[in-house]
Amino acid sequence: MNLDQQLQILIKNAPNYGVPALVIEKAIAPVLRKFAEQLKFSEYYILQNPTEDWVMFKVKDNPQQDSEKTVIYAFTSHQDAIQFNRKQDDGIVANPLPTTHILFRLFSVKQINSIVFFNKVEKMEQGIELQRKDLQNLIQEQLQKLAKTKANNIA
Repeated sequence: MNLDQQLQILIKNAPNYGVPALVIEKAIAPVLRKFAEQLKFSEYYILQNPTEDWVMFKVKDNPQQDSEKTVIYAFTSHQDAIQFNRKQDDGIVANPLPTTHILFRLFSVKQINSIVFFNKVEKMEQGIELQRKDLQNLIQEQLQKLAKTKANNIA
């Protein structure tokens, strides 16, 4: 599924997320597209528990500090995801999800600080980390532009 198709699904399902379709179309989708275009694949595998919640990992934000952050890991193949999780099964599965839907979830789930997208599990140090705050800031800018546009159209 290409990015346009992925974004159309999000727009179509906007009422299920409690967000007007226009907001997703005009403010959120352009930002999701921008971030998704930085990645190499249109879908990634996310580790999930038996109730389909994403498996979150606590990692040190900086080895010299005690602060932690919560991250999600995204893999390009089922095999890579399972290999990453091989030491701790606990009924964990890896399911494919469209890239823009993963990014939308990053935006909407406050306890996730970032998602690290890996293209190969053996190159774990070469993942692309996308911060929730960066995504949120750009969406906030788009929402402000949308509000301004609507206000100008009313005036």
